[in-house]
Amino acid sequence: MSEQQEAEVPDLPEWLRPVAEGARSITVHHLTRFMPPEDAETRLGAVLMLFGEGPQGPDLLLTERAHHMRSHPGQVSFPGGSIDPGETAVEAALREAWEETGLDPDGVTVFAELPELWLPPSNFAVTPVLGWWHEPSEVAVVDPDEVHEVYRAPVHELVDPAHRIAVRHPSGWVGPGFLIGEDKDVIVWGFTAGIIARLFEFLGWVEDVPDAPMRDLPDYMLQGEPRRATDVRPNTRFEERR
Repeated sequence: MSEQQEAEVPDLPEWLRPVAEGARSITVHHLTRFMPPEDAETRLGAVLMLFGEGPQGPDLLLTERAHHMRSHPGQVSFPGGSIDPGETAVEAALREAWEETGLDPDGVTVFAELPELWLPPSNFAVTPVLGWWHEPSEVAVVDPDEVHEVYRAPVHELVDPAHRIAVRHPSGWVGPGFLIGEDKDVIVWGFTAGIIARLFEFLGWVEDVPDAPMRDLPDYMLQGEPRRATDVRPNTRFEERR
């Protein structure tokens, strides 16, 4: 990395610097196999991939959607949502994180953005915003009608093969997943798991786990879910197994 590039990297802990450097060279093709049509009018969204240092070391902030929601009930994701008119992706990601968890945006240093990723089923073009939680604030469920739980998932657990799974949807689609939570019974799958898996693979933090145990999605996650494979395939380029 050149002196100019080093100067552009914010003051980050040593363990996080590879993420900032990797974000400079990672391409959309490392993260997804879906590309929006040239004439597509996509809806714009942003998510906050927030790295912090908690009681168990480096971690990621994740939220679990309320189980009674009509779309994606119980799905674990990064804080985020639609970009409002006049907002940037960074502003939207920080606002959504504040609305969902009470996160204080002043304690976050945004150090990179990943390439915009397209979700065909919803026609969203989503920008993952990478942040360093330099001054952690208290986070919790703000609105239980939207968020069921807030997690700080330790990175060392996410990269541990013992917590890696393959997730199977009733449509037949299969993709990577992670087990988080105190009892390791909360499933991270779909778009969020795909970003984590592909970014961490790009950084050399994890490898593919071809023999990961298979898990079916629990019933509460399937309420209101479309059953056709073309509707549920998330925006990631990991290998599909049948």
